[in-house]
Amino acid sequence: MAREFKRTDRIADQMQRDLAELVRSEIKDPRVGMVTINQVSVAKDLGYADVYVTLLTMEDLDEHAEQVKTTIKVLNGAAGFLRSELGKRIKLRTIPQLRFHFDASVREGRRLDSLIKQARQKDADQGISDNDD
Repeated sequence: MAREFKRTDRIADQMQRDLAELVRSEIKDPRVGMVTINQVSVAKDLGYADVYVTLLTMEDLDEHAEQVKTTIKVLNGAAGFLRSELGKRIKLRTIPQLRFHFDASVREGRRLDSLIKQARQKDADQGISDNDD
């Protein structure tokens, strides 16, 4: 019987929890605002981990905004420190290299939600019911 979760998935979940705590409590750089770790994707050989983050300080940020670029740069600069701290918390032979990326999925989700609401409102204005086939 196959395992329900792969080892890399379990490691990624643990890294996500620990990184969220480390970024919140250990990163003292004022350029890093309120950061949420959305996802961690670990390579099969545990050589690297892609960490996807979202900034909660502003609503309509995209990956080209100056605040996003600065935050990602600071986090990538602190990757060595964060990796060493992860090594103290997670008992692995090797801790993956950390690469931080901006995750625009939250912004995209809000945009899609807005489009759906507009379409439903337009249908309601025209007298079309949600239950019509």
